[in-house]
Amino acid sequence: MDQTATDVRHIERINPPHRLLMAPGPTTVDPRILSAMATPTVGQFDPYMLKIMGEVQDMLRYTFKAPGYEALMVDGSSRAAIECALVSIIAPGDKVLVCSAGRFGSLLAEIATRVGGDVTVITKEWGHVFELAEIKAAIDEVQPKLVCTVAGDTSTTMLQPLEGLGDICHAAGAFLMTDATASFAGNDLRCAEWGIDIATAGMQKCMGGPAGISPIVVSPEAFKAMVARKSIEEGIADSPEDVLPVDQRIRSNYFDFPQLVDYWGPRRINHHTEATHMLYAAHETLRLICEEGIDEDIERHRLNGAAMAAGITGMGLELYGDQATRMNDVIGIVIPEGATDAVRAALLENYAVEIASSFGPLKGRIWRVGVMGCNARKDCIMTTLLALGSALLDAGVQVDITAGVAAAEAVYAA
Repeated sequence: MDQTATDVRHIERINPPHRLLMAPGPTTVDPRILSAMATPTVGQFDPYMLKIMGEVQDMLRYTFKAPGYEALMVDGSSRAAIECALVSIIAPGDKVLVCSAGRFGSLLAEIATRVGGDVTVITKEWGHVFELAEIKAAIDEVQPKLVCTVAGDTSTTMLQPLEGLGDICHAAGAFLMTDATASFAGNDLRCAEWGIDIATAGMQKCMGGPAGISPIVVSPEAFKAMVARKSIEEGIADSPEDVLPVDQRIRSNYFDFPQLVDYWGPRRINHHTEATHMLYAAHETLRLICEEGIDEDIERHRLNGAAMAAGITGMGLELYGDQATRMNDVIGIVIPEGATDAVRAALLENYAVEIASSFGPLKGRIWRVGVMGCNARKDCIMTTLLALGSALLDAGVQVDITAGVAAAEAVYAA
């Protein structure tokens, strides 16, 4: 039976509308990155491909502030890197402590459970962050192999302080992993200095690239623990000693981090076919960050995020959560009385500006604005403030657009 709903012989060529993407990801992709993706394909072991892979690894170590770490890109969106990290470090039955204060802490707990971890979750009310003493108390009680945190949870806009947590984990014999998908390259992250053993991120947030390939860095100590369960697939193993018994292996082939290191490293095992043009995107995305400087990139996100927050409050709207622990790049707006999500729809339809709703207990309570990647600049901030203010006025919600713009201008003038 033919289930085709359209005449597939006459489907039109893709022609997406132009949008200003001011939700907390995906963000607008820099044209230079799109241009890099349109360059010629080469073979996965072509000398040029190997050069690009090596440069990506060096740039990852620089941007994550992770000298000496294993570093590579995992083919797949940001949770592919998360799953790669967790399935590679957690053996079935290992104790895992997850610090959950939003949607993505729950995601870490789910994945850690699915890969066989004995998971304990500590929770914090959404809109708040953990004190290090709270996490230490849980570590002392659980005695985990791994502590999982979310550096910046986009569902709540909050940034979890991590400095000092690595020392607490290591003193207890635990590794520290953080999901920095929403915060990396827009907020400070110092993997080596802070003792973060595993960090993952996503291209589509502050990095400013397209989703579809995701970075991961792993400390020498955590990598050694992963290698203890390393097993090369039989079809490409050099000797029987490369293949472990099934019950001792990392429980994924595709997300087996030690095998990926051998694919990216001198051994060059034929693990999979790299997503060539996504790798080009990662290279150009990282190159642009390195060209600007990682600290300068973070400061640009801080400045423009502060201007957006000032403009929103200056307009007469309320910000969500403790602003002292908010990410630079995500701002939560308490939905004003009289407004509904129809305002967001009108903002997109009439002004071509996209912002986001939220999840779980915050659904219908806040809107989220992202200030990320190449959109972390003054013209995007001002355009969004003007459009949002206009959409609210159209909906009968009284705001002061002039005061909001003036407040944002004051941040830039300071």
